[in-house]
Amino acid sequence: MKTIILAAGFGTRLFPLTIDRTKPAIPFLGKPLVGYVAEYLATFGLDDIVVNLHHQPDSVIEALGDGSNFGVKIQYTREEPDILGTAGALDNARHLLEDDIFVIINGKIITDIDIAAAIETHKNSGALATMVLKPNTKRERFTVVDTVDGCVTGFGEFAKPLTEEEIRDTESDLFTPLMFTGIHVLEPRVFDYIERGVYSDTVPHVYKPALLKGEKIAAHVTDGNWFELSTIPRYLDISLAMMEDKDVWYGDNYQVSTDAAVKDSVIWDDVTILDGASLYRTIIADGVTIEAGEHFENAAIVRSDMVRSCEEIPEKALKGYIQGENYIVPLN
Repeated sequence: MKTIILAAGFGTRLFPLTIDRTKPAIPFLGKPLVGYVAEYLATFGLDDIVVNLHHQPDSVIEALGDGSNFGVKIQYTREEPDILGTAGALDNARHLLEDDIFVIINGKIITDIDIAAAIETHKNSGALATMVLKPNTKRERFTVVDTVDGCVTGFGEFAKPLTEEEIRDTESDLFTPLMFTGIHVLEPRVFDYIERGVYSDTVPHVYKPALLKGEKIAAHVTDGNWFELSTIPRYLDISLAMMEDKDVWYGDNYQVSTDAAVKDSVIWDDVTILDGASLYRTIIADGVTIEAGEHFENAAIVRSDMVRSCEEIPEKALKGYIQGENYIVPLN
């Protein structure tokens, strides 16, 4: 059984951390993020993997190689000249996927969800596809997936935070919406619903039309751990939560003055932090120097020359400013 890891996106909400790499290739506690996904799949015997590429493709290839370091073997597909979307990516890899059921997973997640259980649900369902769903207890801004009796029936708006009145009313039986984890299991006949050679996304262009035609899409609901690292604040929060007995993660070749104070931060490679500098809840990217006496809090910092070389700053990116040789992005 093959798995396709979606790794073609632009990572605009993670800019400027994605200036020189795509989102799945950013470092996360010592490994590329997509490397965690590959290792996770390998634990379930899903070691035959396809990875789609578009934006900064070489950064993903450099991160994963042939997959052997992560216990898998990898084939790559390239989307050129334009990105093709989550369903278009399947069409582009059709020749590698169409012979058997296959798994799709997003390349930007950390999870311990039992994917073998999801595959078993799918095999017993007779469905065109099975979506792995999770209760959105925090009501984060993810699309609500509607289900009845173990089947997906439709897709709603983004989940909305609870009102103060709802929070106070602890006796009420509040509805907990379900959200999609980015993991699904599909039959090869799903390609009957994917248009050839055009941009398309799985939910609006495949699942919704399939439901209208009477197809069954199964829902596998799990309470497994699941983290999605699509924004800089989320990247920092999840990194800190997973450090266990540390409060700072250091990459390779770092130099930190004994007179510097660093707390609750993520430090990438080749970073220098000089005397009297103070960092709290910061992400310091490759090659950055924090000058003596500088103080930063709740920020992501990259070298300013990298930003100056960009054609444009993505619209969805958090706003930043240049200070000396660095580009600082406040996270609050």
